[in-house]
Amino acid sequence: METRVLVVDDEQEIADLIELYLAGEGYIVRKFYNGRDAKKCIRSEKLDLAILDIMLPDIDGIELCQEIREKYNYPIIMLTAKSEEIDKIRGLSMGADDYVTKPFKPLELVARVKAQLRRFTKYNVNNVQPEMEIAVGGLILNIKNHECRLNEELVNLTPTEFDILRILCENRGQVISGDRLFQEIWGEKYFSNNNNTIMVHIRHLREKLGETAENPKYIKTVWGVGYKIE
Repeated sequence: METRVLVVDDEQEIADLIELYLAGEGYIVRKFYNGRDAKKCIRSEKLDLAILDIMLPDIDGIELCQEIREKYNYPIIMLTAKSEEIDKIRGLSMGADDYVTKPFKPLELVARVKAQLRRFTKYNVNNVQPEMEIAVGGLILNIKNHECRLNEELVNLTPTEFDILRILCENRGQVISGDRLFQEIWGEKYFSNNNNTIMVHIRHLREKLGETAENPKYIKTVWGVGYKIE
């Protein structure tokens, strides 16, 4: 089965290098140097993952991320510069699943791509048992369909948001540290600067569940320790 990856970066050398490494892993790469052409591809082709540079000459990566999230939930990895911390947070808030900071090692990016695709396909295969549902009050997660419903209303979650919520629900009543969340979802060693990534996803999850950190109904913060659902 072919896996199609969208690559968008106006630095042609970087885009070409990413294409080379991904093609070497057997992926079909749709590569663009501007946002306008990438947007046409997003609307017309079936894709499995997107790698978006935040800084583009016309339509930036944040807008492309929004475009994707209006209809699709496949993984999105943002490419950012070291000085673009605020853009990293904006990207995650718009629904991106991960980001890689330039300059990066191509093999690191390939590893991130594989990790995201593993997580995404894990909950979109036909051999998952259909009864696999987790219910916490009015919140229901359907593992087979990768769906979240709150009081019978569908909540549109990104793959990363769904995984965070799933882990918290599966460990109901237990405090789950940011360290554990990061390692289970990204499969990498946790560093203190990764805390922003977790915090942004938690904040976005709360917004979608209609709650705040000050008045949480589901996701509760245990300061200095982590998060839990009771």
